[in-house]
Amino acid sequence: MPRILIIKTSSLGDVIHNLPVIADIRAHLPRARIDWVVEERIAVIPALHPGVDRIITSATRRWRRSLLRPAAWRELGVFRRELRRELYDAIVDAQGLLKSALMGALARGPVHGQDRSSAREPLASRLYDRAYPVPRDWHAVTRNRYLTALACGYTPPDSPPDYGIRAPAVVPPLRGLAGDYVVCLHGTARASKLWPEDRWVSLVENLVRRGLTPVLSWGGAAEQRRSHFIADKVRDAVVPPAPALGLKELAALIAGARAVVGVDTGLVHLAVALSRPTVAIFTDTSPTLCGAFPADPSRAINLGERGVVPRPEDVLHALARLKAF
Repeated sequence: MPRILIIKTSSLGDVIHNLPVIADIRAHLPRARIDWVVEERIAVIPALHPGVDRIITSATRRWRRSLLRPAAWRELGVFRRELRRELYDAIVDAQGLLKSALMGALARGPVHGQDRSSAREPLASRLYDRAYPVPRDWHAVTRNRYLTALACGYTPPDSPPDYGIRAPAVVPPLRGLAGDYVVCLHGTARASKLWPEDRWVSLVENLVRRGLTPVLSWGGAAEQRRSHFIADKVRDAVVPPAPALGLKELAALIAGARAVVGVDTGLVHLAVALSRPTVAIFTDTSPTLCGAFPADPSRAINLGERGVVPRPEDVLHALARLKAF
């Protein structure tokens, strides 16, 4: 029984882009045992995949902030012991960072990763037992699947990606949520990726006119304020109450949606992985390398480009093409 360790710790979108490697491994090595190292705050995502046998959680940000506290060192000790519990046939560092390469070096078994010209941090490649060239102009999903295939000894697949996750069946109860709804993901970590608020207002108004309930999801305080700003201008828009929904609850909410519209954020890729009709809006990044990458091309549409900001009517046209109304 081959034992494989996947190291893909963050971010949310990156972790989702790595999910198809699990189905690939299972197709070629059906008896493999697959473990996954991931940051604790997003560990729920690989945990939703039935093909993952064990989740090993890290908390690198929290540990860095607490290096003077004995509790942090105890947690680090537990993490190291979990990494070394098994002897792996292949350790695949799909992150390509020095910190992830160091995690691989702590585990037991040959470590595979991208070579110096391919890795996000070239120094990481010096810690691998085997390093492979992986074209940087491929989409992240394709790069992950290619690297894992080389590491595990099978031919890189050219089939559509199988994300393999299923969300919890129970949608969180929200006041005002009735009938078909569209999840609107307006928040993102970088201000340059935001879609202008007036365009969100116009889109939400049009969704309501078409009999759909817009759900304005939020995470932090700034996103909560933006949700209420938009909802104050559009009757029948729904803003989830505090506290913010957790990742598992968001997965259930997204899975039950008629469609999802969002900016360049990990939750958009979650919608794609859950096979919801998805419109991804790009304003400051290119969808070529990290856009929506569905198993079925008819389930998601990328709009925009660096410096090219889509209009509300572009989004509505895309939703019509996806048969959201």
